[in-house]
Formats: sequence, structure tokens, C-alpha cells
Amino acid sequence: MSGVLQAVFQNQRSFALPTVPIDYLVIAGGGGGGFNQGGGGGAGGLLTSTATASLATSYTVTVGLGGAGGTASNGTSGANSSLIGTSVSITSTSGGGGGGVGGTGNGLNGGSGGGAHSSAGTGGLGTSGQGFNGGTAAGGGGGAGAIGNSNFGAGGAGSASSITGSSVTRAGGGGGDGGAGGAGGGGAGSSGNSGLSGTDGTANTGGGGGARTGGGGAGIGGAGGSGIVIIRYADTYSAATTTGSPTVTVSGGYRIYQFTGSGSITF
Repeated sequence: MSGVLQAVFQNQRSFALPTVPIDYLVIAGGGGGGFNQGGGGGAGGLLTSTATASLATSYTVTVGLGGAGGTASNGTSGANSSLIGTSVSITSTSGGGGGGVGGTGNGLNGGSGGGAHSSAGTGGLGTSGQGFNGGTAAGGGGGAGAIGNSNFGAGGAGSASSITGSSVTRAGGGGGDGGAGGAGGGGAGSSGNSGLSGTDGTANTGGGGGARTGGGGAGIGGAGGSGIVIIRYADTYSAATTTGSPTVTVSGGYRIYQFTGSGSITF
């Protein structure tokens, strides 16, 4: 092989797309609260770190919805959120539904685990690096920052991030029967044996839904909050092309894209 051809061949082998360093926060949908002295829903899994994305390449963004509250059983787990494309594949796990009468009584496993029903069962398990376990005995759902509290307890606290330029706490667990929602968007459980509905987790935080109390009435468990995907990179790079209508800001030397619904981004 001639020297010229060999040089061309080596250059082709070493060719790679230019890249851009990104920071990301990916939170899945939270789990719904359990029925009738139930456990709170677990928060959606939270993943945050840095990665290297390829320029001129499309990445798919999926924002998971929150799970439904229990109507006569456990709450439903939420849905995963993700950022997937060339060189990057990130998926956060849905929050586990809270245990309820008429179901197993166990909190469901997830990004953070759901709390257990008051009289039976165990709290759901969280996913390492994404969230914590749910509590027992009408326990709160786990949060991204702490285990759910047991014995008609509060949801576990969420985790703070300053990716948007200011500190915001997200992914708190839902409160068990009578328990407060975890800081970071978890819904509170209703109390007083009133049969009232638990409150919903806050939208776009991945917060777990609060549990319904016992007693009569038409109440249900609170729904989990939907997730969110946030991406930022240095504003020395050009603006990205997107679908899905994210909120776009330029602040503190960064371009910041907040997806509250699914879409795509091309850097």
C-alpha cells in the first residue's frame, strides 16, 4: 500500500463525529398511592450526571407519566423516562405504586419503592443510584433522597438539583395514610378515617401519590406526578433542534432544555 493510500485509510479509521459535553437530569413518573389505609407511591427514579453527546445526531427524549392511584387495591407504578441516542443511553425507572387493601399489601418496587399497606406487606425496593425503599405499616413511598417513613408515615424526601441555575428539590415520595408528602413533589395521604383521596404528586417532579385513608367514601389514592428530562450544555455551542416543545433558556453560560413531554433533541 502506498504511503498516500495508507494515510487516507488511517484517517478514515480515526474519523469520529464531533461531540458536546452535556449535563442531564432524568426523572421517571412517580407511583400512585394505595387504597384504604394504604402506602404512599414511590418517587420516580432520578438520574443526574454528565455525558458526551454527538453533534448533528438526534436523541430521543421520553418523559414518563405518573401512575394511577389505587381504587380498590395497590396504586399503579409510573412510567420510565429516558434520553437515548448515539453514545448516550439513560433510562430512569418508574416509581413503585403504594400497597393497598384488596391487593398484596406490598409496596411495588421501582426507582423508589412504594409504601406498604397498614396491616400487611413490606415496602417496595428502590433502585440503587435512583431512589430509596418504601416504608411499612401505611408507610410513605421512598424518595430520591431518603427512605419512606413507616407507621402512617411521611414520604421520603426528594433530591435537590441546580441544573436549571437554581436549586430545586424533586422526586419526593408520597405520604402513607395520614402522612405528609416527601419534600420534592410527593402527595400527602388523607387522614382521619374519612375515606378521602390522597393528593397527587406534583407534575414534572416524579413525586409519588399520597394514600387514601380507610372508612367510607369514594376516595382513591393520589396519582403519581409525571417525570421530566432536563439537558444543558455550554452556550458556546449552537442551539439545538428539538421536537416536543421543551422550555429553552440561556443562563449562566448554558443552554438549558426542559422537556415536560416526550420529543427529541439534535445537538
